[in-house]
Amino acid sequence: MQTINTFSWIKEEITRFIYVSLMIYIISRTSISNAYPIFAQQGYENPREATGRIVCANCHLANKPVGNEVVLPDTVFEAVVRIPYDIQLKQVPANGKKRALNVGAVLILPEGFELAPPDRISPEMKEKIGNLSFQSYRPAKKNILVIGPVPGQKYSEITFPILSPDPATKKDVHFLKHPIHMGGNKSNNTVYNATVAGILSKIIRKEKGAYKITISDASDGRQVVDIIPPGSELLVSEGESIKLDKPLTSNPNVGGFGQGDAEIVIKIHCVSKAFCSFWRL
Repeated sequence: MQTINTFSWIKEEITRFIYVSLMIYIISRTSISNAYPIFAQQGYENPREATGRIVCANCHLANKPVGNEVVLPDTVFEAVVRIPYDIQLKQVPANGKKRALNVGAVLILPEGFELAPPDRISPEMKEKIGNLSFQSYRPAKKNILVIGPVPGQKYSEITFPILSPDPATKKDVHFLKHPIHMGGNKSNNTVYNATVAGILSKIIRKEKGAYKITISDASDGRQVVDIIPPGSELLVSEGESIKLDKPLTSNPNVGGFGQGDAEIVIKIHCVSKAFCSFWRL
């Protein structure tokens, strides 16, 4: 009877940590350029604010559910970030010629977790990773990883190779649950607005698709010139009256950001063995 009760307790404990796949879905839209997680390094010491929000949300808004996963100590596992989007969408780069979107991601792991060394990564996992090059958010923050921008059509699914710590050798790391925070995003572009209110006196299409727009200021009659780079689609025409900050171009923004929180469990070897023994009874 005591043996049955012991295994019942073990079964209940194990059931609490049954894993689901780790994923994130991104499907929001905003209008900030160069808004990849890797660029946040220039302005934020830590990509996760005290409120729990990842700094990418300063440019993008979204929230999608994720799950949790069970791993063993000192084990290499994969954390997968999926960024689904319509592959027919195009971004407008500096040269004005529309091209496929880029994507990027940030993964905030618990202290002690880090990018797996190359010699610990299996051939199967290397095939999933492809030619991606990950880096730490800061030299002293090996548990925070960033990637991108990379081609979205090829890397709409990003696999991070992660090495779990061993609580037996690292006393500041413990078994059971640890939080994980992640975010991913795709390209953004900009809407160009009128810098003054007035009349569009002249619109000149320049080479490579750029525009030179001259606006007669309604307040003093001075001529103000707005330059629109290649790739933008005009919404206005000569002779039209326009208000301050009214869009001169259509919205090319196809970007977005998604954030999710999850939990990961470091499982004790002996508990796993006891669980397997229970099911063999």
